[in-house]
Amino acid sequence: MRYDGSIYRPPSEAQSLIIQATIGCSHNKCTFCSMYKDKKFRIRDVEEIFADIEEGKRSYRRVSRVFLADGNALAMKADDLKRILLKIHELMPECERVGIYSSPGDILRKSVDELRELRELGLGIVYMGLESGCDEILRSIRKGVTSREMVEAGKKLIGSGIKLSITLISGIGGKALWKEHALASARVINEIDPHYLGLLTLLVEPGTEMEQQIAKGGFELLDPGEVMEETRLLIENLNLHNCVFRSNHASNYFALAGALPQDKHRLLQEIEKAMNNEYDYKDEYFRRL
Repeated sequence: MRYDGSIYRPPSEAQSLIIQATIGCSHNKCTFCSMYKDKKFRIRDVEEIFADIEEGKRSYRRVSRVFLADGNALAMKADDLKRILLKIHELMPECERVGIYSSPGDILRKSVDELRELRELGLGIVYMGLESGCDEILRSIRKGVTSREMVEAGKKLIGSGIKLSITLISGIGGKALWKEHALASARVINEIDPHYLGLLTLLVEPGTEMEQQIAKGGFELLDPGEVMEETRLLIENLNLHNCVFRSNHASNYFALAGALPQDKHRLLQEIEKAMNNEYDYKDEYFRRL
């Protein structure tokens, strides 16, 4: 397989064949992110992508899942994505699901009919980084999108029949905006009502704009106990219908997993125990592994 630079994928795509459809991230301005700073965004030629799919078929006897990288491969034209999905189906008819990263803008630029056709051709799940539902925080981290656009994109995607997985970042508002982050994020997530919700915890990456802000005193990080307090406020205000919730990423101080709304009470009990020092928080070193 031909890969350009470092490759990133969601934890749930650990067993997937990764095909690099785009290089880098078309936005690439978020203050906290260092993932694609070594790349200039471009969309790969479809014939190159076909060659990688063919190599994947030769290399693996069975491919049950495919993930289309990089940062927001849904930025590709719908017609090109359709061709890629058709090629995957042709060569790997056993493939059960194709996943992809997307920004809200990528979703909004496509019609519902285009999204439905992509779903019919095998696009089963889209991963979208919400980061926060608070517009002040979204502006400060240079996300390039508003909370209203997040809601519109999420509901549009779900309406097309594609499953939506949203990621949220604990601590992204710092000490100044932790309550606003929790409450506004709960409001936006409730409006979208996604199938999956993943909660990460802010890691300050070397060389990022956020690292510089912290060094200048412009941003104060939450400590583990404050992160848990923010998480408790978030979950208390979530009113979802059928959502798989995970907060067990390497970055998290404390692992949580369940389904909402069924496990809401249990999750809040576990948070309370953690805040009462009945459990140990993860060491900073292990959060970066």
